[in-house]
Amino acid sequence: MSVARAARDSGPRSVKRTLATIVLGFEIFVVALAALVMFGLDQLPPAVALGGGAALCLAMVALIWLLRFDWAYALGWALQAGLVATGFLNPAMFFVGAMFAAMWTYCMITGTRIDHQKEIA
Repeated sequence: MSVARAARDSGPRSVKRTLATIVLGFEIFVVALAALVMFGLDQLPPAVALGGGAALCLAMVALIWLLRFDWAYALGWALQAGLVATGFLNPAMFFVGAMFAAMWTYCMITGTRIDHQKEIA
């Protein structure tokens, strides 16, 4: 069975999962650019700046795949906390991390509400 067919057979995607995927997708680009900024400003050694940024990006890509499981959303919250914590490396990341954490929170609340409304209807 092909991957596309398996995805089609699994039923419709939840709104919560779709919104989480969108937020994580945007976050990947922002984290990659933040790693380049930290490298360019010599705030961290190159291996730490680029390697840490790549590791965080790969964790987000893996989380997008894992969102099919309910427990993966807890990992999403942990990644949001990790992104806010990067503010200790570059203070501007406190703002960026807080903005993404706010978007994640909004998407989790709104997505869950819409999914419940769809179940009732």
